[in-house]
Amino acid sequence: MSTVHQPDPKDRPARLTVGVVGAGRVGPALAASLQLAGHRPVAVSGVSDASRRRAAQMLPDVPIVPPAEVLERADLVLLTVPDDALPGLVEGLAETGAVRPGQLLVHTSGRYGSKVLDPALRAGALPLALHPAMTFTGTPVDVQRLAGCSFGVTAPDQLRLAAEALVIEMGGEPEWIAEENRPLYHAALALGANHLVTLVAQSMELLRTAGVEAPDRMLGPLLGAALDNALRSGDAALTGPVARGDAGTVAAHVAELRKHAPQAVAGYLAMARATADRALAHGLLKPELAEDLLGVLANGTDGTTGTEGDAR
Repeated sequence: MSTVHQPDPKDRPARLTVGVVGAGRVGPALAASLQLAGHRPVAVSGVSDASRRRAAQMLPDVPIVPPAEVLERADLVLLTVPDDALPGLVEGLAETGAVRPGQLLVHTSGRYGSKVLDPALRAGALPLALHPAMTFTGTPVDVQRLAGCSFGVTAPDQLRLAAEALVIEMGGEPEWIAEENRPLYHAALALGANHLVTLVAQSMELLRTAGVEAPDRMLGPLLGAALDNALRSGDAALTGPVARGDAGTVAAHVAELRKHAPQAVAGYLAMARATADRALAHGLLKPELAEDLLGVLANGTDGTTGTEGDAR
């Protein structure tokens, strides 16, 4: 059962007209979720053909109009553009008078809190930062995945309950993030999710090279168990040759990667060193085994090939 504070009904937003500026993968899904909660999408902006197709699929019959017109039509505006584009967009909308007093302006950037919306705040808007901690596909399945999804919420204190209520209406779980902690919060998510995709993709490529016909089927149960164990037990879930201190096995890995996937060597060594440090700190890696292991990892970074001889 969720322990998140459920806002009093009087704190819940009234039924709102909703607009989306930036029909990437996130905006249409959030607008569709708000529609299920009783709000009414009325306008969306999108430039590319892909964004227009996505808007038509996720928000059928909602007109595609320029950003300024989205703000003109909507009580609640979702600014779902790339992080680097957000400050300029906000400044431009405020300078051109597109922002209306009392309008809820919501961005979904993980990097920024609500202060990036200060130009709109000075124009009378109500600024909210609602970042869904979820990866999006740009398809209707995203709406279903919002159920139970955590959102990083940052807003002025007087808008905190309204922000949390919107998240709950989308089926999410609000998690309050202080303004100054937003970059660290976002870095943590990127480290866990974005880099995971890279690691899994590399692993699948190597398995194919090794002759495995269905690497996804092989990795699915293994990675599922590893993720579940890590979430439950943290560093106590560490397994494998690095945590055991098997220096010869790690040296053999490095040698094989140099031959078959040299682009993966740096990543392997970096993750192995980080794993060794954590295993040592938590008493999983015996100090007497760590010296040889760390020597293999150090030699692997200087371009030498002598580590192959250590694969005993």
